Amino acid sequence: MMVAVLTIGLFVFLLVGVPVALALGMAAAASLLVSGLPFTPTILSMRTQFGLQNFILLGIPLFILAAKLMNTAGITQKIFRFADTLVGFMPGGLAQANVVASLIFSGMSGAAVVDASGLGQVEMKAMREKGYPERFSIAVTAASSIIGPIFPPSVPMIVFSFVSGVSVGRLFLGGVVPGLLMTVALMVMVAWYARRGDYPRERFPGWAIAAKHLVDAFLPLLTPVILLGGIWTGIFTPTEAAAVAVAYALLIGVFAMRELGPRELAQVFVETARESAVIGFVIATSSLFGWVLIRSGLTLQIGEWLLSITTDPLGLLLIINVLLLVVGCFLDSTVALLILTPILLPVAIKLGIDPVHFGVLMVLNLMIGLMTPPFGMILFVLQHLSDLSFDEVVRATAPFLVPLIVVLLLITVFPSLVTALPDALMGVAKK
Repeated sequence: MMVAVLTIGLFVFLLVGVPVALALGMAAAASLLVSGLPFTPTILSMRTQFGLQNFILLGIPLFILAAKLMNTAGITQKIFRFADTLVGFMPGGLAQANVVASLIFSGMSGAAVVDASGLGQVEMKAMREKGYPERFSIAVTAASSIIGPIFPPSVPMIVFSFVSGVSVGRLFLGGVVPGLLMTVALMVMVAWYARRGDYPRERFPGWAIAAKHLVDAFLPLLTPVILLGGIWTGIFTPTEAAAVAVAYALLIGVFAMRELGPRELAQVFVETARESAVIGFVIATSSLFGWVLIRSGLTLQIGEWLLSITTDPLGLLLIINVLLLVVGCFLDSTVALLILTPILLPVAIKLGIDPVHFGVLMVLNLMIGLMTPPFGMILFVLQHLSDLSFDEVVRATAPFLVPLIVVLLLITVFPSLVTALPDALMGVAKK
């Protein structure tokens, strides 16, 4: 009865339009009511607050703030211009620059929606002015924004680390190779489309202009170097790296580029506070929901069911991939990570699957969900930035799911693509 109320209650609340955070809390409270277990409002309050009492979660609002500061300071335009200089001569030049710019910006933001809404506006405007089809522009922008949460830093990986206890630094490093693979796969896809559609390519602007674009983008380009270098050498923790990112973005925006004044800073701080509050509320009620989920025994039942299907690690990962791709169509990635990690990770570890490998897989699966209907957040963001209907946006982006899923399968079959770099730079983790 407890399990039925918990699961059915959650879906009913979501279907009638109750906000996700409230739906999680209400389903958990209703489940406890019918369970017969002793509980009080104080217990509910304490379990909800407990979800936020973790130092690592400070990285989420700080990385969001750093990305917004970069966007507001006009750094995205400089990054896109530099990326165009690098790869604009290739087939589909501005589309190639779109992908490379997303890779560069991912070293600062860590969130797909921030990439799509901030850098995406710059990219789509430039492609529109050069005569690229709107559908193609949207598809490339949507797919390239998925690189953001995979290549470090990554807000979803911070959430996974919070739930699982896996090192954030190892997760960040584990996302480097998959992020680069996604970039290459999307560039190949763009080149194929460009040759079919005879899309334009840009002329190389000359070494003098290329050098100027490099100088303009040089300080922002140092951001991922500073963050990853600091984490790797142990100068600061991943959470402290988020604070470093904010300080560096402020230095660039206020003093180097002089684009951030009191009014712009106030607006950025308010937007960051609003978004961070929403994420924090979801994390808090998800913590309560997860606590009730464990007490219900459902996590053990699902684990036993999965092990009854297969005890082969690769077979289990393929099943979980399908499950997560479906879940990503309906649930917010943060909620999915908070609820499903305690269920799936113990089963994976029992079969000898590296938790860093599993974490990167989970994040990539759920980020692909941001591009799938009916609730793909990136689809809604890009529809707002274009003149297309939601159905047209879905049809345009669907083919670009293929290279992302190919990369997902590659890192599923070859775990060393994820684990080799963190093992090499941070030492092999003790099993």
